[in-house]
Amino acid sequence: MPAVVRTALAEAGDSPGYPATYGTTALREAAAEWMARRLGVCHADPAAVLPLIGAKEFIAWLPMLLGAGPGDRVGIPALAYPTYAVGAQLAGAQPVAVDGTVDVGPARLALLWVNSPANPTGRVLPAVHLRKIVDWCRERGTIVVSDECYIEFGWDAEIPPTSILHPDVCGGRPDGILAVHSLSKRSNMAGYRAGFVAGDPQLVGRLLEVRKHAGMMVPAPVQAAMAAALRDDTHVDEQRLRYRRRRAALWQALEAAGMTVEHSEGGLYLWVTRGEECWRTVEWFAERGILVAPGAFYGPAGRRHVRVALTATDERIAAAVQRLGAAG
Repeated sequence: MPAVVRTALAEAGDSPGYPATYGTTALREAAAEWMARRLGVCHADPAAVLPLIGAKEFIAWLPMLLGAGPGDRVGIPALAYPTYAVGAQLAGAQPVAVDGTVDVGPARLALLWVNSPANPTGRVLPAVHLRKIVDWCRERGTIVVSDECYIEFGWDAEIPPTSILHPDVCGGRPDGILAVHSLSKRSNMAGYRAGFVAGDPQLVGRLLEVRKHAGMMVPAPVQAAMAAALRDDTHVDEQRLRYRRRRAALWQALEAAGMTVEHSEGGLYLWVTRGEECWRTVEWFAERGILVAPGAFYGPAGRRHVRVALTATDERIAAAVQRLGAAG
C-alpha cells in the first residue's frame, strides 16, 4: 500500500458520522483533477462524480439502478469480465455479446459496456473507434458505459488508452456517457473497495438518488484515502515500472516456451494461446506450478486462450519465468 494512502486513512479514522453517498467535495475535486491531469478530460466536472464501493458492485448493479429490466438488452464485449453479464441478469435484462463493431441488429440496446484496456485480453481501443461507438450510441439513445479500471496501464505507445470522456472521443460533452474508475489497480487499493463513476450529470444524478436510499456509501476514511491517492502520481508511476518489468519477463518466457501472446497492449494480463483448448493449456501450466485463468471463463471466443496475470509478487513472477524456461 502506498504510504500516502495509509496515512490519509489513519488521519481520517475518527469518523463516527454517516458519510455522504455523494462523497466529499475534496474527493470529487481530486477525481476531476486526476481525469484532467492524467487522462486529458479537460471538461471534468466534480459535480458529476460519484464514489463507489469498488467498481465491481457498480458494474453488477448499474443496469438495475438505471431502470433496465425484462425486455431490455445490455451489450457486453464478446470477451469480457463476467460481471457485465451478471449485472444484466440481475436486472432481468438480456446480455448481448458484441464483437466491437456494435452491429447488434435492429433492436435497441438500453446500455452498452466498453472496456479498454480490456480484461482479459489487454486490448486497447483507439480513440477513433471509441468515437464511433459514442456516435452509434447517441444516435440510438443507448447509454454507453466505459470500464476504465486499467487506463493508467497502457504499454503500446502507438495505441495509448483513451478515456471515453476525452474530447477527441465525446466531443467535449458527456451526455449519454459514464466512465467507471477503480483505485484497486492504479493504487493497489483493492482491499479498500474504492472507485468512482463520472460523466453525464443527469445520469450521475439519477444514480445518486437511488444509491443514497440504498445505503451505498463509501466510508469516510476510505474517501479520504481515495482523495490522497488521486492527488499523488508518484506511487502509480512506480507501480507502472514494476508491472512493466514483470510483463517483459513473462512475455519473453512465454514465447520461448512456444506460446503466442495476442493483444495485451494494456492492462495487467497477457492473453496467451498454445493453439489448443484452454483447459489443456491450464493443465500444462498447472503441471509446472503456475496458475492461469482459462479463457472460456470470459466467453466462448476465449476457449483457446488463457489469461496470465502480472499481479503476483516479483518473487513469484521470477519463479514462473524460471519454470517456463525449464519447459522451453
